[in-house]
Amino acid sequence: MYDNYLRRVKDHVTNPICTCVPSWTTPNHITLFAFLSGLISLATAIWLPRTTFPLALWLLNRFLDGLDGALARQQKRTSDLGGFLDLLGDFIIYSLIPISLGLGQSLRALDWVAIAVLEATFHINNFVLFYVAAAVATKPGQALTSVAQRPALIEGFESGLLFTAMFLWPQWLTVLCWAMAAAVVVGIAQRATFVVSTLGSKQEDGNGGKRL
Repeated sequence: MYDNYLRRVKDHVTNPICTCVPSWTTPNHITLFAFLSGLISLATAIWLPRTTFPLALWLLNRFLDGLDGALARQQKRTSDLGGFLDLLGDFIIYSLIPISLGLGQSLRALDWVAIAVLEATFHINNFVLFYVAAAVATKPGQALTSVAQRPALIEGFESGLLFTAMFLWPQWLTVLCWAMAAAVVVGIAQRATFVVSTLGSKQEDGNGGKRL
């Protein structure tokens, strides 16, 4: 919901830090370090659930995830490959966070239903995002991120807050999963409405204004 605004704030914060990064370090190196810190945070969430390691490593993952894009722009190394690797790492970590925290908390069977529903909303949302990218590509002048984004109730910033809350208060994991799943469903509806409207208009234009 606030990603477009916060992206400018993030760049303002990370751009000075990029000047301290060694010249041999590429944006893809930062992406790899972010992914590894995310994986280690998940492992510690399972095996060391009552320590600060999972949260600290998750926050490191978020910091590095914001740094790689800023470094790519500063070094003029932005690429489709870099965007793909960045999103791939994010999707893997995001999907495994609820599962890892659930394993660390030894949840009851009922609590796993909340995690399963949340994972299902992730899957559907990712499918819709592919079509959002296709729909935006048909609109000249639309700005694109690695995957085209449309404003929705829950985006990267809100997801980060909810995941951080899960690390901070794992005893509330079930409630947070249900809340996040509901928010993602609203976002799916918002983006699906955009896709239907955009692709429907394109179909009308291609058929002399008549729908099939």
